[in-house]
Amino acid sequence: MKTLFDAGTKPKKEKKEKQYIYIVQWALEKAKCKIGKTNNLQQRLKQYNSTTGVSKDNPYTYLFTCEVKNMQEVENAVKAEFMIQREEANKEIFFYNTPLFNGYVNFIRTHKSFIKEIFIKPEEKKQIVKIVKKTAPTLKERGLTTKDVMQRAKRRTDNDEFYTRLEDVEKELSHYPKSVWRNKTVFCNCDDAVDNNENNTSAFALYFLRNFKELKLKKLICTHYSGVVDLFNQGAMGYVFTKTGFREVKDLNYLKKYPPNFAGSFDDELSLEILKNEADIVCTNPPFSRMIDYWKVTIESGKNFLIISSVAVPLTTAYVHYFKNQKVWAGYEEVNWFLTPKRELTRASGYWFTNIPIKNRPKHDLLKIIPLKDIPPQHKQYDDSKMLIVDRGYIPSDYKKPFGVSTRPILNGLLEKGYSIISDKEYYPYIDGEKKYSRVLVQKD
Repeated sequence: MKTLFDAGTKPKKEKKEKQYIYIVQWALEKAKCKIGKTNNLQQRLKQYNSTTGVSKDNPYTYLFTCEVKNMQEVENAVKAEFMIQREEANKEIFFYNTPLFNGYVNFIRTHKSFIKEIFIKPEEKKQIVKIVKKTAPTLKERGLTTKDVMQRAKRRTDNDEFYTRLEDVEKELSHYPKSVWRNKTVFCNCDDAVDNNENNTSAFALYFLRNFKELKLKKLICTHYSGVVDLFNQGAMGYVFTKTGFREVKDLNYLKKYPPNFAGSFDDELSLEILKNEADIVCTNPPFSRMIDYWKVTIESGKNFLIISSVAVPLTTAYVHYFKNQKVWAGYEEVNWFLTPKRELTRASGYWFTNIPIKNRPKHDLLKIIPLKDIPPQHKQYDDSKMLIVDRGYIPSDYKKPFGVSTRPILNGLLEKGYSIISDKEYYPYIDGEKKYSRVLVQKD
């Protein structure tokens, strides 16, 4: 008796399940993202957003999705490549800002298992329209034009709502001699607020208010950003807070010179006027989403500054030229924890940057400047174009050609030890045809 197989009928070939890598983010946790793998992108997002009482107010959305040949291999490679950007408690959670996200995506796209990027259309939320009696003033009544409103909306920074802790401000500023601040006007031009309640006052403003006399400041100016703009109601107001001696003023119409619809952004006309004509030192935590614009405005002003940015900026093309031309260098401390609007701790990789001279940098001791032959083999290699790449703080003392380093040696003061950046762009080494994490090219002077 012949079986079905003997009769020449072939068994059906099982359809191979597709594999995907994704980067997902929470609406209220913009300082981090999750990188994972799945066989079903739509189902995975539904699972994330089905947590009762949690995801309703903090929904998940995809930032990036792609199809790959081997999702386990890619996920493991991402975890290994970005080890220092992962949360200790949950290995799939990575710190997020624009430069870091671009690094994750570029690494995944250049992996040998990458097939193609997948576009996931965001789920459309139904809006409930409630008709209420008009009580808010019109744009004309508020002295605004449509252009004014759209300019404010353009400046919205929904993903920048994390605030610096007072202890981080105190820790960094303790390294600088008090003479740096004597008889100076300090400008906090990306501040949150100055309030009678210290819990609602920016850490920067609070530090300078508490230490105004000890630092012998001439003046403190804080511009308060008005935040999210309600296009159809009254919206929020920016204001200027000043302290001169014992006199403190919270002014919605600074010196009666500008209209009362000041939004408080660092690039508003009034903010730029203060920066140019009154400020001596700028000290703040700028919005990460507008960091490129902020650095350009601040550095071109010629004023001294002490600001927080991502640890990745020394490797990022938009900023490398500032370090190359010695217009900025690393401060003393990292900033790894910030506060959310709900005053909850959130993790992000920040660092202080400045153009104030630094003497006797403690982190010089972390640089291992030794002859090339003494650098352990596992911490030096040549890429496909024969460029030397060194890691773990090792620096060749006797190597005359350019070589690639990570961000850490720059943060630890390598450029103060007889080495210079030689390229205005970040450098991506390829090893055996595989693209590696970006470096910056330096050379012994």
